[in-house]
Amino acid sequence: MNDSQSSKDVQETASDTARRVAEWMYENDAATQAFGMRVEHVAPGYARLRMTVRPDMLNGHGTCHGGMIFTLADSAFAFACNSGNALTVAQSCDIDFVNPAREGDDLIATCEERYHRGRSGIYDTVVKTADDTPVAFFRGKSRTIGGPLVEDAPRQ
Repeated sequence: MNDSQSSKDVQETASDTARRVAEWMYENDAATQAFGMRVEHVAPGYARLRMTVRPDMLNGHGTCHGGMIFTLADSAFAFACNSGNALTVAQSCDIDFVNPAREGDDLIATCEERYHRGRSGIYDTVVKTADDTPVAFFRGKSRTIGGPLVEDAPRQ
């Protein structure tokens, strides 16, 4: 086996682990399910989730409540920072809202790892509408606190 084949096998294993962890997390995440979020794609240090804005998610101005947008971004962050199968939580996060979302909009949250070393990580999530209009920019800082989420999967 050459070095490029070995690297490809390791990457495939990390992607398989990320998918298994995402399946486990989704099954155990009542909030993500309750908001109707769907996991579209996961990979090492990456997650993309989608949520349709429902009438019960609107604020008094008739736009999507910021807390709903934050929750979508936070869930994408959780799936991305746990993708290596090490129990990881948010240490801090912030969000900037740049455009409103409206009833019926499909919101897509894409989270990418920017930095990870030891037990700390930095992740950026962009929330956009399906027509690519930015809604919010979220930055989360993570802290790994424990063992594996999926016992028989490798830690990456």
